[in-house]
Amino acid sequence: MGQEGQVKGKDGGEEENKAAWLLGVKTLRIQPYNLPPLGPHGVKVRMKAVGICGSDVHHFKHMRCGNFIVKKPMVIGHECAGIVEEIGSEVKSLQVGDRVALEPGISCRQCQLCKDGRYNLCRQMKFFGSPPNNGALANLVVHPENLCFKLPENVSLEEGAMCEPLSVGVHACRRAKVSPLTRVLIMGAGPIGLVTMLAARAFGAPKIVIVDIDDRRLSFAEGLGADETIQVSADIQDVCEEVAKIQNAMGANVDLSFDCVGFSKTMSVALNATRAGGKLCLVGMGQSEMTIPLTPAAAREVDIVGIFRYTNTWPLCIEFMESGKIDVKPLITHRFEFKQEQVEEAFETSARGGNAIKVMFSL
Repeated sequence: MGQEGQVKGKDGGEEENKAAWLLGVKTLRIQPYNLPPLGPHGVKVRMKAVGICGSDVHHFKHMRCGNFIVKKPMVIGHECAGIVEEIGSEVKSLQVGDRVALEPGISCRQCQLCKDGRYNLCRQMKFFGSPPNNGALANLVVHPENLCFKLPENVSLEEGAMCEPLSVGVHACRRAKVSPLTRVLIMGAGPIGLVTMLAARAFGAPKIVIVDIDDRRLSFAEGLGADETIQVSADIQDVCEEVAKIQNAMGANVDLSFDCVGFSKTMSVALNATRAGGKLCLVGMGQSEMTIPLTPAAAREVDIVGIFRYTNTWPLCIEFMESGKIDVKPLITHRFEFKQEQVEEAFETSARGGNAIKVMFSL
């Protein structure tokens, strides 16, 4: 292994850079990982905190997530933060020792979508831990300077890693134009539903109702500041009854709904609960095809928008955490070390759900 694959050990000697490689269904192995060359605008970062995302779990369980299929061994992970260990010759904004949060997607910066500022939709996107691109659950990674964001002193590395899931909620709130005049319904109290709730509150939403089928998740949401929580079923026959409960709990019109699940049932409830002239933002991707009451919603001019990942969210996420407007620390419910005997256990813990919200590796 060449020099780029070496890491300085605690005794000052050299040790191999290692990463968690997804080799097959539910098969992860910590093995050597050769880094790409640093380059003049590159930054070498020693990973310190890496979270497990729902997409990581899909890759772990099924070797795919939607249309992204794992066809060869891949380093997993993309929610990450660490400490700068080396910088390229042209790097100006960072120095060795800086603590940084990494935005995981490298776009081409040349296509029309990138030029229009919608680089999240770039067809040439190279995204950490999304096949065929290697991810961030490693001792060291190399990443562009412009995608490494320095953390303030009062924002921890774990919070830095949480910028990634929080960015989904922030991007959704931007797309949906949440304001202090927006009463919000959130379908789903999983990790993305919860960060969307935190973001909506930071954007000024005066009242937030959140629903889920799991009463443990709803209790967690209540502890994070949800105004009202409602337990629902997976039965499509219960839509009308649940819509009435939601509207009663809101005590006014539902201006905006976020579906952070993405099933026919959740979309049907959200569409019916949203007021005429309101808006629904589809965040979750549970089903690729759905049967929903679209024509009645169109007749009431309920706008539907979708989101995919995020754009230009890291500075705002960091500001929200630095100022105290958002506290993501309670979302981190489980922690594991970067050791072979703990890697698969961590992913199994995240996959089980239950009381596990965000599972985090400490490196």
